[in-house]
Amino acid sequence: MANLLTPDICVIGAGSGGLSVAAAAAAFGVPVVLVEKGKMGGDCLNYGCVPSKAMLAAAKHANALRHGENFGIADVEPSVNFRKVHDHIQSVIGAIRPNDSVERFTAMGVHVIQAAGRFKDRKTLVAGDFEIRARRFVVATGSSPFVPPISGLESIEYLTNETIFEQTRKPRHLIIVGGGPIGMEMAQAHQRLGAQVTVIEALKAMGKDDPEVAAIVLARLRREGIAIREHSKVTSVERSGKSGVRVYYETGEGPASVDGSHILIAVGRSANVEGIGLENAGIKFDRRGIKVDSGLRTSNRKVFAVGDVAGGLQFTHVAGYHAGLVIRSILFRLPVRVDTSAIPWVTFTDPELAHVGLIEQEALEKHKQINVLRWPYAENDRAQAERKTDGLIKMVTDRKGRILGVTIAGANAGEMISLWTLALSKSMSVRDVTGFVPPYPTMSEIGKRAAITYFIPKTSKPLVRKVIGFLRKFG
Repeated sequence: MANLLTPDICVIGAGSGGLSVAAAAAAFGVPVVLVEKGKMGGDCLNYGCVPSKAMLAAAKHANALRHGENFGIADVEPSVNFRKVHDHIQSVIGAIRPNDSVERFTAMGVHVIQAAGRFKDRKTLVAGDFEIRARRFVVATGSSPFVPPISGLESIEYLTNETIFEQTRKPRHLIIVGGGPIGMEMAQAHQRLGAQVTVIEALKAMGKDDPEVAAIVLARLRREGIAIREHSKVTSVERSGKSGVRVYYETGEGPASVDGSHILIAVGRSANVEGIGLENAGIKFDRRGIKVDSGLRTSNRKVFAVGDVAGGLQFTHVAGYHAGLVIRSILFRLPVRVDTSAIPWVTFTDPELAHVGLIEQEALEKHKQINVLRWPYAENDRAQAERKTDGLIKMVTDRKGRILGVTIAGANAGEMISLWTLALSKSMSVRDVTGFVPPYPTMSEIGKRAAITYFIPKTSKPLVRKVIGFLRKFG
């Protein structure tokens, strides 16, 4: 007979969102059960953010060796030991893993059950030898790589973000299907580590970003030797030779094909909604995720959903944001509402691309009049000193100067976007930003320089010049 547990909160899924809910609840002394069938830490720690950034860091070191001449240091072609790159990635995961471990959460007072959870009915979840009837449930099961129905794919070995970091031998030629953030990050990382890389994208590479700014990143990737085939739809795949793969695709000019040693599928993610008995609990969902209201509550009023499984933006920091809202709702009965207008995202290529708010086209559709302000990295002293002059900041404001969106392509863009996220969340204007004094010399100066350009047209207005002329007469 199953053991009955009656905690205040039961969390299903130990990724970023689930762990945040469990930790916060335990900190307030609330009884909480955490159910996880796989690895603690979820996708971000084990297959996503952490291993990808570790690989990108290794690739950046390799690339730096190739480009020392401009600093008076001889260029060197690095000798890459791909097994040791793999070991580096795993060691980074290992260093972070204790923060997400069963032992740590048990010490917090969380009852961790390492088993698959499935709703038996609207009030009960079954996990291992336990039946759990909690006051509130939080589904945080995340997402998995979406594998499209490509003819022949089922007959070959293919990689996803869940398997690519297990590779201990460098791919000779990696073919990546998908030109989004994961695809482009992995393309540059593998190219810099010595692999040949071809990216095949059905629409436009980095298509969710501002096209003017994305073009800066794509130009760099192409200069580094990555072949990017846009507006090319993969139609089928087959084995080529003993261990290779041949990919057939359609372009505007007709059919084409490319041979490689490995293929990575990176066309997006699917919410993990299957196998957890959502239908038994009366929870509405579709392939995009669980249906939630503005407060992340599902059609079953006892159940909330957070993170990727709740649909919408699929970022680790969004899952953490969701967790904070749900805790406020469950523990303090406070009204909460998801607001994604100031949620940033970053593609960690080199140069990085970071964004928050509206891009230019979105702003044009929502506002009758906008201003677009730009400042290039090439006009920044620190960027010149470090020879990192590729990039710009692009700021969109309304006609009164209120900031609507910011996109940055360039070195440290992911760090700099935080300031602009705060600016948007507080409805700041360019006037607020011009009062900000950044330290010199830093790349963050580009933001203030862009903001100042908002006022340049005003300096030539006759009325302004007459006022200045009048005031000069008084000494």
